[in-house]
Amino acid sequence: MTYASLSPQAALPSPSTAVWQLGPVPIRAYALCIILGIIAACWVTERRLRQRGVAPGAVLDIAVWAVPAGIIGARIYHVITSPEKYFGAGGDPIKAFAIWEGGLGIWGAVAGGAVGAWIAARQLGIPFGVVADALAPGLPLAQAIGRFGNWFNNELFGGRTTLPWGLEIHRMDPDNPGHALRDDAGQPILEPGLYQPTFLYEALWNLGVVALVLILDRRLKLGKGRAFALYVMGYTAGRFWIELMRTDEANQILGVRLNVWTAALVFLGALIYFVRVRGPQEYLIPLGVAATSTPPATSDLSQVDISARDASARAAAPEGYRVVSEEQYHAWRDTGVLPPEADEDRPADEDRPAVDHRPADDEPLDAAAADDAPSTDQPVDGTPETRGDRAGATGARPADRDS
Repeated sequence: MTYASLSPQAALPSPSTAVWQLGPVPIRAYALCIILGIIAACWVTERRLRQRGVAPGAVLDIAVWAVPAGIIGARIYHVITSPEKYFGAGGDPIKAFAIWEGGLGIWGAVAGGAVGAWIAARQLGIPFGVVADALAPGLPLAQAIGRFGNWFNNELFGGRTTLPWGLEIHRMDPDNPGHALRDDAGQPILEPGLYQPTFLYEALWNLGVVALVLILDRRLKLGKGRAFALYVMGYTAGRFWIELMRTDEANQILGVRLNVWTAALVFLGALIYFVRVRGPQEYLIPLGVAATSTPPATSDLSQVDISARDASARAAAPEGYRVVSEEQYHAWRDTGVLPPEADEDRPADEDRPAVDHRPADDEPLDAAAADDAPSTDQPVDGTPETRGDRAGATGARPADRDS
């Protein structure tokens, strides 16, 4: 028996198969969507990091830490918030490790991924705020792609609807995960009626968040992690109302789904951060790496040093980074000259104008030295070294005092 006839003609279909066998290896649509989302997020983040001055390939070093930590965090959050599925009556604790069957909490993924990205940023010498802002549009893009894994699994849908874009839902086979039950004629069995496609709502909303972050970041030049806070606010605002539409089983607090409370609290935290934190965008100059110079437009191709360019492409990773303004960064790109250290990094006594201890052309050497000498009994050798001069020399190198 099939329930397909109970559904109107105009409807969004759902896949009846979410797992394919490649010999003995199962290929799961859910995992493919997660992987594609990660690749898309890495591509966007790499481009944004390079625009800020980070050396090519840094996103791979970050992903090595952030992706596993994000998956672990996502699974931990899911297990903690749904413990009855694994530790309650009839639960199977081993199933807590079966992430291929679904069950990844986005809140845990962001928290775990942030910890991994922070560790990687410290190792690379990149300010964490720069990494977070670079990730801001890539994460909702990854989430939009990942939501199609739920579509393949016929899960996380909303209540019944008569809308023309209502979603058909297959009755999945519990004994054959990833496959729909079939009737005697071999046709997949549909649940009666149509359902709100909340996976699609969230995917489209996330794409809107991508556009929001890109547009406002370009206009407002958000820095200090504020682009990431904007992403969090945008995502949680959509998750709040979409979560209210879902009908799948979930733990509740005061009659409201747990994820609704979580979305509201995270939104408030991000809003407070966005309002209170201020600061310009930070650009980075890699230390130990020369700026990429462009040959003059009138130069002949034969004059371009191809070997030097290839050697530059094979250069080792930067020793570190110097945080500069956007103007200083573009000046360095054009000239290859490192900008001076910021004045605010120097002690207050160094802001005074330097005193020229060199004698004038018509002044005797010993007279000039005598002006600076604390006592006339000290010998004059043309390069006086009094206690005051030694203190001034020390103040001229604040790095020595910090070391």
